[in-house]
Amino acid sequence: MSVRNAFSKGHMRLMAGALLILGAACTHHSPEQAANKATLDLELRTMAIHEANAKRARGVRVWCVPFARTASGVEIRGNANTWWAKAAGTFERQNKPTVGAVMAFAATSGMPMGHVAVVSQHISEREIRIDHANWHRNKVSLGMGVIDVSDHNDWSRVRVETNPGQYGKTYPINGFILPQSDV
Repeated sequence: MSVRNAFSKGHMRLMAGALLILGAACTHHSPEQAANKATLDLELRTMAIHEANAKRARGVRVWCVPFARTASGVEIRGNANTWWAKAAGTFERQNKPTVGAVMAFAATSGMPMGHVAVVSQHISEREIRIDHANWHRNKVSLGMGVIDVSDHNDWSRVRVETNPGQYGKTYPINGFILPQSDV
């Protein structure tokens, strides 16, 4: 039985109703305020965590791409370094973080396949939290801090929290892919 089928229909309806109620409180805001008040799809996040746990239990490696795809609803296939280009024309792309969006890391020599993560919380203009997999080998990391260290506050370069309160080296970011396919 798949993880998606493991949730009862009643649970799904209850979660959907709760998300609608929460979403109703976020109307009549500017685009920036809406980005700050956007909510994470907890049902998708839970499914992504369960899928990762099931893979680990079977001895299968947990990767960032399937985790981000399930947790965000952004249906893109291929290595993380291809997501930004593949999103063009299908998903809205932007250079500012929005809760629920996929943060697309550019490929580097140390990370040639890139990386993708889901924005889980907006802290300030230069700080967010993300949920992602395989930053620490074969593990899911929830609520990891990310700070914008770009010269122009454009989220083109970030540092990711490697351990609580400790931020690692600088990584280039392509941008953020929104889960709605309104383009």
